[in-house]
Amino acid sequence: MREIVLDTETTGLDPFQGDRIVEIGAVELYNHVPTGQTYHQYINPQRAMSAEAFEVHGLEDEFLADKPVFAEIVQDFLTFVSGAKLIIHNAAFDMKFINAELGWVDRPALPHDVAIDTLDIARRRFPGSPASLDALCRRFGIDNSSRTLHGALLDSEILAEVYLELIGGRQPDFALSAHTHADGQTEVANENWQAPPRPSALPARLTDQEKKAHADFVKGLGTDTLW
Repeated sequence: MREIVLDTETTGLDPFQGDRIVEIGAVELYNHVPTGQTYHQYINPQRAMSAEAFEVHGLEDEFLADKPVFAEIVQDFLTFVSGAKLIIHNAAFDMKFINAELGWVDRPALPHDVAIDTLDIARRRFPGSPASLDALCRRFGIDNSSRTLHGALLDSEILAEVYLELIGGRQPDFALSAHTHADGQTEVANENWQAPPRPSALPARLTDQEKKAHADFVKGLGTDTLW
């Protein structure tokens, strides 16, 4: 099961008032375990940043001026998220912006049922409790000390940890049966796979005193003991 934990940063709150996406970050999960594959892109919004948005993410007009526009990165983005569920905190906000951007470059919108909203999951699990990403990090003991400002990739990495806690933790196989190729395609290996033998045995960790104590213990059991 392939999922993409995704976050965006924008110039404001409403794409239909001219606001645009300025950053996309995404983390791939396979069977609820991060694969190490990520997507991260800054985007030139071709408009000025609002003061309110700058206070949130700290991205300046000058920094974004030489970044590609959305039309130049759209195919790479769609390739990365293709076929996966999108794990998003407050999914309605991000999906509204993503689909607006897709519409402006004549690409089909992503269906809303492709998104899983962690904000909704948190509110149902903990009714009446704060459900922001920071609040959920505090609840689950997840370190978010590096999150002084919002950043799409960092927030996606943190959200991936929060999501796994919200759904009850990682799958028991810890994705040992999954392998991700350089092209981003993930395959499931043979379930009967076993690790190859070590080329040399691990050194013993018992001290001489511990070995002697064990030998004395065994000797004291007598000859009638069944093992």
